[in-house]
Amino acid sequence: MGNKILIIGACGQIGTELTLTLREKFGNENVVASDIREGNEQLMQTGPFEILDATNYKAIEDIVMHYEIDEVYLMAAMLSATAEKFPMRGWELNMNSLFNVLNLAKDKKISKLFWPSSIAVFGPTTPKLNTPQTTVMEPTTVYGISKQTGERWCEYYHEKYGVDVRSIRYPGLISYKTAPGGGTTDYAVEIFHEALNKQSYTSFLSEDTALPMMFMDDAIEATIRLMDADKESLSIKSSYNLGGISFTPKEIAESIKKHIPNFKIDYAPDFRQAIADSWPSSIDDSQAQKDWGWKHQFDLGKMTKAMLEGLRNL
Repeated sequence: MGNKILIIGACGQIGTELTLTLREKFGNENVVASDIREGNEQLMQTGPFEILDATNYKAIEDIVMHYEIDEVYLMAAMLSATAEKFPMRGWELNMNSLFNVLNLAKDKKISKLFWPSSIAVFGPTTPKLNTPQTTVMEPTTVYGISKQTGERWCEYYHEKYGVDVRSIRYPGLISYKTAPGGGTTDYAVEIFHEALNKQSYTSFLSEDTALPMMFMDDAIEATIRLMDADKESLSIKSSYNLGGISFTPKEIAESIKKHIPNFKIDYAPDFRQAIADSWPSSIDDSQAQKDWGWKHQFDLGKMTKAMLEGLRNL
């Protein structure tokens, strides 16, 4: 492959595993990782790395030119719970970084771009069950507002300038390899750590809060599959719905108890409950299935087993 890839935000929850998977697929030297800080040892030692502020256009452009980058994955973002504490910082990071890479693509300095959206684009007026691809979107969080706005700009740049930008509305993502990054679905990662360390967990969401989730292996597979898809087959130019598995804190606790019988959970909902209540309970991703053959592999039982085994082996 002649293409060179730049990952911006490579040290985050998705970025770390995405970078390592792409290096395995395309060769270490062809995938340049970058972030505002250094990442874990494996990320740093397997290929090129650059310290990079995602809001600095000139710095991104310099790296793109130096490495002759063809494709960019913009994974840098301030997530839902953190952005509620720092609204303007969240807005500026999430929007300015997107404009930087969209403009690089508009000026033909890169040929293809991946930008992640989120189920946070939906709001309390969105249908909660099997949320359709096209529906009411009235987000109530800084993160959701920035992602919905970003989707509109992605479609605009495609229609106006022919920019090849591809996007997924990620559900909550679950991984044992990297720590969560300040999102409302983080409980579904924390619960596994606490189950192994303390055999107990206090959930910051109520027991019956159902949210769409996805094991990280599925999310990485979906991201790469979308980027590999034939451009002509893609009907969505904003962002694709991506459904995985939907479950509640109570259901994930029951799944863990099958492996750790003494595990106990209690509930102390905090400010993140209101965010979760505004999001869908399940997602209709039939358009992704139709356009690029998407199908998730991990159900709740398979994911629970993989998480507990993965954490035990770290």
